Amino acid sequence: MRVAWSEQAVRAIRDLLGSDRVSVRLVYDTEGCGCAVDGVAALWAVDEPLAGDAEAIGSPAGIRLWYDKRQAIFWDEELRLAYNPDRRAFALASDGQTYSNRLALQDRRAASNFK
Repeated sequence: MRVAWSEQAVRAIRDLLGSDRVSVRLVYDTEGCGCAVDGVAALWAVDEPLAGDAEAIGSPAGIRLWYDKRQAIFWDEELRLAYNPDRRAFALASDGQTYSNRLALQDRRAASNFK
């Protein structure tokens, strides 16, 4: 999977997570959705990738984007990650669809310093 990042998205990740070196997971979050095929796209700040994660291509220096290889079926091969500062929200899209215009970012690191 390849992800093209907007400058605003890179700046927002660094500002929100307070570090020049971070790991983020793109997840298809099914918690509370009823079943494994009903879910929403989300970003999780993590300490390290999980077993079975793969790294997306195209991440900017200092930011590593991971995803569960089993969830790759939910994503197009080419994605775009943007940030809208007016809404304070991330957006994930491809040429074929918009996954979310209000993509959640959750800090799931052990020593969270989310602002």
